[in-house]
Amino acid sequence: MAKKVRAASVQFEHAAGDKAANMGKIDRFLDKAVNQKVQLLVFPECCITGYWFLRKLSRQNLVDLAEPVFDGPSTQALKKRAQETGIVLGAGFVEIDKKGELFNTYVVAHPDGKSYRHRKLHCFISEHLGSGSEYTVFDAPFGLSVGVLICYDCNIGENVRMTALKGAQILMAPHQTGGCTSTNPHTMGLVERSLWENRHQNPDAIEEEFRGPKGREWLIRWLPARAHDNGLFLLFSNGVGVDDNEIRTGNAMIIDPYGRILAETWKADDDMVVADLDLSLLQENTGQRWIRTRRPELYEMLTKPTGLEQDTRSVRFDEKGV
Repeated sequence: MAKKVRAASVQFEHAAGDKAANMGKIDRFLDKAVNQKVQLLVFPECCITGYWFLRKLSRQNLVDLAEPVFDGPSTQALKKRAQETGIVLGAGFVEIDKKGELFNTYVVAHPDGKSYRHRKLHCFISEHLGSGSEYTVFDAPFGLSVGVLICYDCNIGENVRMTALKGAQILMAPHQTGGCTSTNPHTMGLVERSLWENRHQNPDAIEEEFRGPKGREWLIRWLPARAHDNGLFLLFSNGVGVDDNEIRTGNAMIIDPYGRILAETWKADDDMVVADLDLSLLQENTGQRWIRTRRPELYEMLTKPTGLEQDTRSVRFDEKGV
């Protein structure tokens, strides 16, 4: 196994429903990644199709936008790019399966032609999109096991722990978050669109928002703990800029197994952060020691319904907030 893996995480502003434009941005970042000798590259959730506007689409509109995985054009395009560049890369879009069921899906393509799929476990954006029911962990060509969790999946601590228990040493964490409508004064909140539109004239104002409670401050309350407590590297990729009626905050970052931020950005623009993952940190870190000293016999309650569970689609994640 290599001593280091060079990883990169991207934030970019997608164009709603314009797959060609979004693939164009992916290509531009791939060029940069090749020049910087990146081996693993993470793009945001639903960055190929666009995200927040999906909640307004009818089932037929979603069917028209969706694609099958593996044989569909977006998967084939990602596979081709992985083979051409030698980079393991992942990006998200709306999937339709053979039964006509729809999912928020993330595809990871390998240079050897293999590809893997993760269906978001906690999909809420549309009543027409279902939630996945499987954890996703695969072996990467650089000798490590990699897992995938999409956005809200990472909010549930049990999902990250399960992914780690299945052997993941790196977690790809594609998101579309920050700057979200919220009824909770302590959790995020909207970023004024005028700040984004004037970002070149007044970059300090928008970057202050991105670094504050609506962006980075919220993320660092929990995201480094997911990496630390499970002893894995975490690659946080996010949208940035206009996402229908909200402004995503970007904050792409790479976190090591001790919860330390190796690279990050609060730039109010498309951006990519790069870091060399020191694989010696995986040999004996705090999170792995904690996992080894668990007492599973005490955790039976974790698998039993409390009666308070809700399907994320039944919770109103709309303009009224979370």
